[in-house]
Amino acid sequence: MSNGKNGITYADAGVDIDAGNALVDRIKPAAKRTQRPGTMSGLGGFGALFDLKGAGYNDPVLVAATDGVGTKLRIAIDTGYFDGVGIDLVAMCVNDLVCQGAEPLFFLDYFATGKLDTDQAATVIEGIAEGCVQSGTALIGGETAEMPGMYPVGDFDLAGFAVGAMERGQDLPADVQVGDVLLGLGSNGVHSNGYSLVRKLVEMSGLGWEAACPWSDKTLGQELLTPTRLYVKQALAAVRAGGVHALAHITGGGLTENLPRVLPEDMGATIDLDTWTLPAVFAWMRELGGMNDAEMLKTFNCGIGMILVVSADEAEALEALLTEQGESVFRIGTVTDQPGVAYSGKLA
Repeated sequence: MSNGKNGITYADAGVDIDAGNALVDRIKPAAKRTQRPGTMSGLGGFGALFDLKGAGYNDPVLVAATDGVGTKLRIAIDTGYFDGVGIDLVAMCVNDLVCQGAEPLFFLDYFATGKLDTDQAATVIEGIAEGCVQSGTALIGGETAEMPGMYPVGDFDLAGFAVGAMERGQDLPADVQVGDVLLGLGSNGVHSNGYSLVRKLVEMSGLGWEAACPWSDKTLGQELLTPTRLYVKQALAAVRAGGVHALAHITGGGLTENLPRVLPEDMGATIDLDTWTLPAVFAWMRELGGMNDAEMLKTFNCGIGMILVVSADEAEALEALLTEQGESVFRIGTVTDQPGVAYSGKLA
């Protein structure tokens, strides 16, 4: 190794290795909070290990999901409110996994930025850890990429990767029948879909992110950054109780596009829009944009973040169980022998 005078360094090119190391040290306690049965290694290795037998599985089938937060990140970056987007990232992945009947086991994140801001990144990753804690998922690894020239200063992007498992033969959907009842679980608001339209509507309103929110005592930016609700523990409790035939996570495409994904091709559903109240955020956007019910229902969750398709005989017991788990539960419709989703009533 030469002992001569050093020339240009990686830091001169805009990449601060020391800041990256400091971030890893800072987030280790947050990751440790997420440990669960099956966790085998901490952060810092080239790969992360997980023991399926240690997690209690005998003949497991693995299920994987990946997602991001979309342009909701733009609001977080513009406002400086980063606490909730990590929860969003976890929720968008693990809420999908549970729809297959799988228990989410571990999570990895990818944080990419032009110039690493340790405080910003740590706040985001601590939010990821909180989402993992709420869903019983271990944060076992990830990647922080500092890429000068790829992102403007202050900008970043997120991706998440979740892996879950189920015992062989327990995958969902299964045994969906005409007459099954649809139980809708209330959402926390817009969750993490449709934000390109949300941002367009806010632009039309002339309001800034720090303006008083028209429907709450928060700022508009804070209200629109409400984290996606995590349904994992509640949904798994219902699945284990018996009588759940399918679950549909209501994300991009709204109720209209997501519910048919878990129904047989020769079946559909009827949904009574009078069975729940449209949350204020959606009512405000609908009025601002002059949107009809059809457009709302194929774009947003409209207040229903997850739908359980359940046996009619078990519907009452499952409704009670989910209510005990802290969910707002609405009996919104039934499975029919006509493909597609038919609506009655109106969003109000």
